[in-house]
Amino acid sequence: MTTIAFIGLGNMGAPMARNLIKGGLNLRVFDVIESLAVPFSDLGATVCDSAAQASVGAQVVISMLPASQHVQALYLGKDGLLTKLTPGTLVIDCSTIAPDTSRQVAQAANALNLTAIDAPVSGGTNGAQAGTLTFIVGGKPDAVERARPVLELMGSKIFHAGDAGAGQAAKIANNMVLGIQMIATAEALNLGIANGLDPKVLSDIMAQSSGRNWTLEVYNPWPGVMDNVPAARGYEGGFGVDLMLKDLGLAMDAAEQSACATLLGDLAREIYAEHSQDGNGKLDFSSILQMIQKRSGQRSA
Repeated sequence: MTTIAFIGLGNMGAPMARNLIKGGLNLRVFDVIESLAVPFSDLGATVCDSAAQASVGAQVVISMLPASQHVQALYLGKDGLLTKLTPGTLVIDCSTIAPDTSRQVAQAANALNLTAIDAPVSGGTNGAQAGTLTFIVGGKPDAVERARPVLELMGSKIFHAGDAGAGQAAKIANNMVLGIQMIATAEALNLGIANGLDPKVLSDIMAQSSGRNWTLEVYNPWPGVMDNVPAARGYEGGFGVDLMLKDLGLAMDAAEQSACATLLGDLAREIYAEHSQDGNGKLDFSSILQMIQKRSGQRSA
């Protein structure tokens, strides 16, 4: 049986790891927050005291971490995890980080006869729970095919974007659109409700019209419109405002490096930054609706 080390058991990592267990794989898990890992012992996984303990001897190492600095600290340097892995080990980093960091990890892995790919995901916490994530992968074709059976236990779509770092470049472009879409959707719903429309009716109309988009149909920000989304539970347990702000920062950095204009991306970053500074950084990014309502002097129904 394939042994998988899974490092990072937050809102996205935990359901992904559970789906690997459901798929019959032998899992060793670790998170720096011990309480996040403890429940996995009841699911048949081995809870480890360190990333190294989880990873040494595993055929595949998967990480889902918040930011570039966490990935660098885990894998790189003379005492980094890569130096402790058996040659031939496949490393799959599902974090959303800077493309350059993914390239650094891939180069360091290659020098140690390891294989590393970047495989950030799209689909949110609902997709992670349902096993329907989209994986956007950067790396060599043979490495992507080697990872495919594992990724298919956690997702329904796998795209090979290109060489190392390409998965990250595609993901940050996608998340820039996502962040902008959420603001636009929240503003449109707020405008409609302020003019006497029912939020569910307006959402249904827009979903069948030219305003159709993922945030409206799958991740609606208006409380009461949709079950099993963060808006239905006080914006808890989703993709945090600070994580969206981080991803928009990555997109802006990439835009600056490549001399690309990102007019709405820049504005979206400023809006989420203000929302975070108001103490909402840990709430789901769809809570941007609350900022719009505050500016409008309204409250949600």
